[in-house]
Amino acid sequence: MDILKKIQEDQNLELYQKLHWSGTFEEYIKKLEENPSLIQTAFDRLYSMILSYGTEERTIGKKKVTIYNFFKDLFNEKDSIYGLEISLMNLVNVFRSAALGYGTEKRIILLHGPVGSSKSTIVRLLKKGLEEYSKTDAGAVFTFMWKSTPETEDIFGPDKEFGCPMHEDPVHLVPRELRQKFYDKFSDKKLVAECELCPPCRFIFRSLMEHYNGDWSKVLNHIVVKRVVFSEKDRIGIGTFQPKDEKNQDSTELTGDINYRKLAIYGSDSDPRAFSFTGEFNIANRGIIEFIELLKLDVAFLYDLLCASQEHKIKSKNFAQTDIDLVIIGHTNGAEFRKLQSNEYMEALRDRTIKIDIPYCLKVDDEIKIYEKDFSPKNIVGKHMAPHTLEVAAMFAVLTRLKDPKNASLSLVNKMKLYNGKTIEDFNEESLDEVKEEAAGEGMEGISPRFIQDKISNALVHIESGDCINPFLVLGEFEEGLDHYSLISSGDVKKRYKEIIALVKEEYTEIVKNEIQRAMCADESALARLCNSYIENVRACVQKEKVKNVYTKQYEEADERLMRSIEEEINISESRKDEFRTQVMNYIASLTIEKKPFDYKSNERLHRALELKLFKDQKHNIKLSSAVSTVKDDDTLEKLNALKKRLKEVYGYCDTCADNVLSYVGSIIAREEKE
Repeated sequence: MDILKKIQEDQNLELYQKLHWSGTFEEYIKKLEENPSLIQTAFDRLYSMILSYGTEERTIGKKKVTIYNFFKDLFNEKDSIYGLEISLMNLVNVFRSAALGYGTEKRIILLHGPVGSSKSTIVRLLKKGLEEYSKTDAGAVFTFMWKSTPETEDIFGPDKEFGCPMHEDPVHLVPRELRQKFYDKFSDKKLVAECELCPPCRFIFRSLMEHYNGDWSKVLNHIVVKRVVFSEKDRIGIGTFQPKDEKNQDSTELTGDINYRKLAIYGSDSDPRAFSFTGEFNIANRGIIEFIELLKLDVAFLYDLLCASQEHKIKSKNFAQTDIDLVIIGHTNGAEFRKLQSNEYMEALRDRTIKIDIPYCLKVDDEIKIYEKDFSPKNIVGKHMAPHTLEVAAMFAVLTRLKDPKNASLSLVNKMKLYNGKTIEDFNEESLDEVKEEAAGEGMEGISPRFIQDKISNALVHIESGDCINPFLVLGEFEEGLDHYSLISSGDVKKRYKEIIALVKEEYTEIVKNEIQRAMCADESALARLCNSYIENVRACVQKEKVKNVYTKQYEEADERLMRSIEEEINISESRKDEFRTQVMNYIASLTIEKKPFDYKSNERLHRALELKLFKDQKHNIKLSSAVSTVKDDDTLEKLNALKKRLKEVYGYCDTCADNVLSYVGSIIAREEKE
């Protein structure tokens, strides 16, 4: 009983009653007077829903991009979209244009991209968002139902109550010739005033008007306005349609079919009361309909789409065209879209379609977030994932999607880093747009995130409970999996992907070497101090000024020895030192103009130079190559244990993977020392 009482106490009865409100048409008008935004088109509602979660402004390259918080999936973060900011902005711009009535509301929105690029996830988010938004005051949706009286039983038949099957706006009950004035009173938005009631509601309305000799006010006595909540499961405001075997599917799934039980009552298949207006177009009215693999549909279905998009009308069997108001959105892959382009008989569909490219993610940091949703510590209980495992997986995935740079001075790995926000020699944030323009269509090919997820899953399954999965295990799974990957049709592509695995291994080696070097230095403040000292001396050198000595308080010449000791760590020659110093100062100046703080970590070369300099100054404290020796003195063992402790505390290693990475890096350094 205590459990039942607890459930009863937790139930939000007030919210339930609010979401299931019903009242008269007059009471609904009062609600409109209080909140005119209740009158919305489907696109208007969708766009308002996205905006309700807020926006941010961000600069990507030289382009200002609006970030829509809605796509972070504030519901459960399972469907969060990462790395597609520009594509999502383009999509929302279409919604905005359609909401304003600029013509795009008459188009089919087609999400086009490779498999696994988040197309269906985006649509799933939109549907979920509309469901939640319809529960809010701003997104409230109202429809109506008819109720019978003894005098009007012949009109309603055996049904004492009849709900509008298409969940139409109660405003449609206002005579059409008066409706525009009604809209103008409540809204300054461009709204369609010519919409007719659906066939069964039109039949009842017309019959009641005849019964009451045209007295509209008496007709309204048969109306109950009620609030509805969009729900895909309940088939209210959200529809989903996917292609099946042609023999088992016809257009009645979109526009409704005869109700044979009621046909026996009313005697005619052209009587709207004997027809079930429960097709996907009907139930999705005022909301959104998703077409899964849109271009796989039979041509017969595409005819319905043409009229539904351009005219906002559908044609049910034996009935006149019926008005609809919904967002039509579909998705398809590259092969199907190329098939559409080559089919000259599909010009009408192409002309009514707005294509939004949804490429693969091209930023390593964002790609990592995709995998973290499935492979977070709470999802892989009992097994440890070594640091950089997901990073290595993300690097491999992104590198397969990038096109080889046209500029010979930019390697594929450095291009990946540039896309990820790092500053590379001779390239910076300002170069980003130029590099992207040279690689039109980038991100539409490559390895799917699903392949990566499957192979990480394999690696997790194959290790024992309590063991540690590391980057080399995952890369091994990738290499083996490429031999059986069904989406690779060319031997050259497979060869290129295996070469990329070798590049990733080299990059991982550099990452862990740098990480151990940082762990040995273990002092971020020392790096910051060294950086400040370098920047101060560079500024003085470039501007032909002197530097104030913090100890003597005297002004002295810039410390050339300090600057060169740092620059030499990254192979900056004497002849190029001035060029490098000018680049650093320009980088800081550009950040100042954009009102961004300077962070040496975002400048890849400077960061590396500072780390190497600090490491060189302190590496005498421990000889790392001794990590692979089976015989260690107490002092060496103590220092190695201290280093392992820092790896665990700072970088998230466990005992196993800390030993492994120390042994791996130690063997590399031992080999280098021999050479």
